[in-house]
Amino acid sequence: MMFNIKNILVTMGVALGALSFTACTSDFDEINTDPNRIDQISPGTLLNPIIYEMASFGTARSEAFTFDIMQVALPFPSAAGGYHRYDLTPASGNSTWKTYYRWLNNVREMRDAAITAEDPNYQAIAMTLNAWGFSILTDCFGDIPMTEAVRGSEGIFYPAFDTQQDIYTALLTDLDSANSLYDVSRSMVFGNEILYGNDVDSWKRFTNSLRLRLLLRVSNRSEMNVYPELVKMLEDPETYPIFTSNEDAAILSITGETPNVSPWGRPQDLTTGRATSEFFIENLNNFNDPRLPIFCSEARAADGQTKIGYKGIPSGYDASENFDFTPSNMLQALVIAPMISVVMSYAEVEFIKAELIQQGIMSGDAQAHYQAGVQAAIEQWGGELPDGYFENEYTAYDGTLEQIMLQKYYALFFNDFQQWFEYRRTGYPVLPKTDAMLNNQQVPVRYMYPDIVQISNGDNYNKVVQEMGGDDINIKCWWEK
Repeated sequence: MMFNIKNILVTMGVALGALSFTACTSDFDEINTDPNRIDQISPGTLLNPIIYEMASFGTARSEAFTFDIMQVALPFPSAAGGYHRYDLTPASGNSTWKTYYRWLNNVREMRDAAITAEDPNYQAIAMTLNAWGFSILTDCFGDIPMTEAVRGSEGIFYPAFDTQQDIYTALLTDLDSANSLYDVSRSMVFGNEILYGNDVDSWKRFTNSLRLRLLLRVSNRSEMNVYPELVKMLEDPETYPIFTSNEDAAILSITGETPNVSPWGRPQDLTTGRATSEFFIENLNNFNDPRLPIFCSEARAADGQTKIGYKGIPSGYDASENFDFTPSNMLQALVIAPMISVVMSYAEVEFIKAELIQQGIMSGDAQAHYQAGVQAAIEQWGGELPDGYFENEYTAYDGTLEQIMLQKYYALFFNDFQQWFEYRRTGYPVLPKTDAMLNNQQVPVRYMYPDIVQISNGDNYNKVVQEMGGDDINIKCWWEK
């Protein structure tokens, strides 16, 4: 297949024009097209492919990157390098850049179609999806093209980079506007969407819950003055409805029915050459946590048969180290449909409330919200909160941000890059280090820009790198602690 230069630029997300869907998402087109508008691109034509592709990609990257960088799981055996040893390359972020820009192009088309159709609900949903995608991109890379991005059809092939402050200001404004656009009395008429089944109220709750996430993300920046806005939203649930249960959460049910299939064509790929991290396992052991048998297999003694409980290995271990046991591993059931793909959980909202109260930003019962967050995180995965769970010295609320963030770490399990982002915002949880870790034992805080950006958008690349102080995995993003 031959590509012209425009198509190359589009594919890499440097400047995106109109894109066709893959074979998988072509099926989504068929099931999500309004038969009365068969010859037109409707907002519904685009919605399901966007939801599925962005959610499933986030789930896949959680396993392929976040697990390693945040000591959930790691390659085993691992002779050298690897994300768990903080070894990132210029190519590490390529798929993230390419995928999100590709689907953000379709989000833009969806929003345009919604405006043409004069449908405020689809317009608000498109603005929400746009904020979700661009927030992940900017948190992964730093300054990125946004204002001039995904505008290849307008002849903009060399988009300028926006600062993170400008990006967040725009996204937060868009989410606030989206909240005002929703009309819960109006039906969604362009096919059946796969996240909320056309429930407008649920979409509105997602929009506002996402805004809480993004406001908190930039809360270290005093110039953003986000705390009054957070308090205003949380004290006015009628104007700003948010998640109040797991049923409200933005969690995609992957049914296994084509095209809504698991991102893992072979579930064994989740566990082949993998082991769970000692850090991830030992905290759950200390918690006496019911998620252990849901997430992990038991370790086995050197004979390969005798089960010895749940036991992981250290991330960043020395390649010469030998283990006299077979460590615990993730369970393949996590990626066999029916399964879930987490976009944003209700538990995250409860932990946001707990943090704001613990930090003295708003009044309330931090312990109650901490416990509600833990319970929601357990039940989200089909577990049940055991009697006496919070009587344990490791789980009883102690009034610290560190404890809230440790439990939030588990609530963000398998949720795209969110564990990594929250670690960079707060410094929690405190991750163990080893002498075999690279990068001066520092957790990398960003991806480097893909090579295609340097090649095809060199002037703007050079400008942004100079402004950021380099294109390096240790250059902190604007909002970081």
